[in-house]
Amino acid sequence: MPGAFTRFAPGWRTLGLAVALPASLAVFSPATFAADVVVVTDSRHPVKTMGGERLIELDQASRLEAELSADLPADSERAVAVVRQRLNHGGTDLQRRIGTAYQGITDAWSLGVATIPAVVVDQRYVVYGEPDMARAVSRIEQHRRTQP
Repeated sequence: MPGAFTRFAPGWRTLGLAVALPASLAVFSPATFAADVVVVTDSRHPVKTMGGERLIELDQASRLEAELSADLPADSERAVAVVRQRLNHGGTDLQRRIGTAYQGITDAWSLGVATIPAVVVDQRYVVYGEPDMARAVSRIEQHRRTQP
């Protein structure tokens, strides 16, 4: 029995590390301390995200509008028909993207975001100008520990 245990022990240790290491990193990562993380930016201010956060791109709606209105004919009736066709062709996915884009603008405004990029945690704490979300969330968590 001890010989069999020795033979399988390295595999069990590897499996243990493969399971325990990511779990411990997830427990101590900055994103786990923050319940709700919203990143507000635009296409000119890229951010390094961590995953799991909500990303609001303030210029997404105008980019979608530009896509819908690209190369429209001068005749307004024909232009309306082309836009309707594009909207129908885009289907529910395009409608969802448009709705999400405008909802993001509304949410950023209601959060009081004044500068981009902005990382907002729990609708209460914000870090402006930090393009690395992990650092921004870490700064917020550090502040929370000193100012509960």
